[in-house]
Amino acid sequence: MNLDTHAAREQMISQQLRTWGVLDERVLHAVRAVARENFVPAAFQSLAFTDENLPLAHSQVMLAPKLEARILQSMNIDSTDQVWIIGAGNGHLAACAAQLAAKVRVTEVHGDLADQARRNLQATVSNNVYVDNVDALKLALNKVYNVIIVTGSLPRPQPQLEQALAIGGRLFAVIGQSPVMTAMTVTRTGEHTWTREALFETDIPPLPNTIEPSTFVF
Repeated sequence: MNLDTHAAREQMISQQLRTWGVLDERVLHAVRAVARENFVPAAFQSLAFTDENLPLAHSQVMLAPKLEARILQSMNIDSTDQVWIIGAGNGHLAACAAQLAAKVRVTEVHGDLADQARRNLQATVSNNVYVDNVDALKLALNKVYNVIIVTGSLPRPQPQLEQALAIGGRLFAVIGQSPVMTAMTVTRTGEHTWTREALFETDIPPLPNTIEPSTFVF
């Protein structure tokens, strides 16, 4: 890592992450430990540390640094946690989560994005993260994961994802439709009980294969 890259990363942390309330030192360490520039598409290398989502194939994005960090902080990931990330992006968020968790599973519906994320992750020191080319919304899981992170927006909550949480587990999802969506956490408090908390407003592309709400025409 050259001095310019180091300075750009530290500036990103101080001016974007910390000013948006990301103060958890474990999260900041994870961000420092993963070379974000190695995950950015070649055409956008000059934008690796900027405060914006970067476009990927299939209308997906690499989430902005402060959004990724805020997600990680809101999940309060423990070193024993099993984490499920839905939507690979290009693997960067998974690599950061792998610095914090026991194991990270990534599911990605698009084969080319799954392959790219695998290549990027294999180039890191993370050996506790793996990528599946599968549609997460077609899986039926119960009480499996301590943390679930959905990297694309959902038009409405998805009960099957909440069912996949272990008791005490946390889910992050962005709910709604553009231009105003709400980032939320869902915590499973019991066999049939969950609590929900709204965090902030944002706007990110939808998760592939989500069902849009019906539109009535009069």
